[in-house]
Amino acid sequence: MTAALQKAFRLQARGCEEYGSPFQAALALQVAGALAGGDTLEGLFEPWAQADVPALFSDHAPLRYLAALHELVLSGDDPGLAALYPQAGRPADAVRVWPEARRATTRHCDRIADFMRHELQTNEVRRSACLVGGFLTIAAETGLPLRTFEAGASAGLNLYWDRFRYDLGAHRWGDPGAQVRIETDWRGPPPPVDAAVEVISRAACDRRPTQLTDAAQRRRLLSYVWPDQFERIARLEAAIALALALEVEVEAADAVAWTHAHAAPADGAATVFYHSVFWQYMPAQSQAALAKVIADHGARATAQAPFAWLRMEAHDEDRSLMDVRLTSWPGGQERVLADVHPHAAWVEWRAP
Repeated sequence: MTAALQKAFRLQARGCEEYGSPFQAALALQVAGALAGGDTLEGLFEPWAQADVPALFSDHAPLRYLAALHELVLSGDDPGLAALYPQAGRPADAVRVWPEARRATTRHCDRIADFMRHELQTNEVRRSACLVGGFLTIAAETGLPLRTFEAGASAGLNLYWDRFRYDLGAHRWGDPGAQVRIETDWRGPPPPVDAAVEVISRAACDRRPTQLTDAAQRRRLLSYVWPDQFERIARLEAAIALALALEVEVEAADAVAWTHAHAAPADGAATVFYHSVFWQYMPAQSQAALAKVIADHGARATAQAPFAWLRMEAHDEDRSLMDVRLTSWPGGQERVLADVHPHAAWVEWRAP
């Protein structure tokens, strides 16, 4: 396992570097070096003892450990480690951080092990930058208010996407005074930013929702944002504050059963079922079952009760990229609206 784990951390370092976190990349390389030198890291990776590199990476084993260290920093329970971590206006040296991080691993071994047993849970708010283009397209084409249903919603931070302010390159949409601002490198033509949008109902589900009223769960969500990406952290904190103010609720439910029960089309509104970076975590059997539920809802759609499936998921050929697809009923027409950076740092809009 040690050789596979080393390689997984080196691959993680490459991904962090590509996605704009030099500190996290350098720290991952420090961990890989320690493993190469025979460090067992207190046996924290024993649950993955039989895993190969793809399994380690797909189960996010390296990210779980790095996030556990970040969670310690955010909690303030290890001042020595926190003093060395990146802060706004003060870069950090991973070579200097690693010895203290290694000591913190020993000091907080049980806590880190418990953190790592919990599956990865994120809620990237900037993904609304590409989803909003889909919502605007649906509103413009149907002329109807929207009913929205999100699966795999985590903490539900993207549930109130229409309460955000969007800076889409040269284009703007949303309340100028919104506390959550979404900026992205928008390429291509704008979405229909003049469309009238009214959301008359919204709901969300997740197999294991993050409870934002729990400080430990809020920290867990923040810990998976890389520590030197201060803009992402600030945006997530603003979205958490908004969700708490709005008392956002995410139902703990299986996506297949929940979608079947709640997301059928209804007269007088466009019903939108949507998700982002969710599909890849479902077993193939569940994917097939959910696709059938969606198709069944689509078959019931009419011009007065249209149904849309909006999603941001991994590109079919390049898993490091995402695309935004929209399937609309009646008719079942599928379109690729945009190509997207995984964190929505840029959006290449393809729809006319």
